[in-house]
Amino acid sequence: MRRQALAVLALLLIACSVPSDAPKEPKAKRDTAPVQKPSDETRRFPLQDRVSVDLVDNHIMGKDFLPGGNLASYDAKGKKWQQFLVYDASPTSAALLLNEYRGALESPKYLAHMGGYFGKDGDTDVLVMQKGRWLLGLVGLPEKEADMLARGFAARLD
Repeated sequence: MRRQALAVLALLLIACSVPSDAPKEPKAKRDTAPVQKPSDETRRFPLQDRVSVDLVDNHIMGKDFLPGGNLASYDAKGKKWQQFLVYDASPTSAALLLNEYRGALESPKYLAHMGGYFGKDGDTDVLVMQKGRWLLGLVGLPEKEADMLARGFAARLD
């Protein structure tokens, strides 16, 4: 009986150690997928003080981890800032983008009332948050001003 148990155990160990002949598929990376041009979401950006809205095909805000999206420039009484908007495949993937952006900020402060972050990207103030499949951000404004504008901006998203 003991001899049979050892034989079965030996066969199991041999079977587990034999390499599979099935080819392994490489893991897909975000950058290997064909870049899909973002849709024009100009209507979602506030009109007041808006100078322009541009479509960025890939790496919006110069971030390698971000896909393309819409980038609006604003100018009010000499104060300039930008707002960006990215539509992602799912709320989960948008949340992952938010987390990656948080990691790119210096001393990110969690904003519990909106589930976003405020911090520095180099010398520039950035507020970034997620709403559903959307990742949105305001660049170049102090926290209180960015907070108020981000609330209005997020309200425009479905």
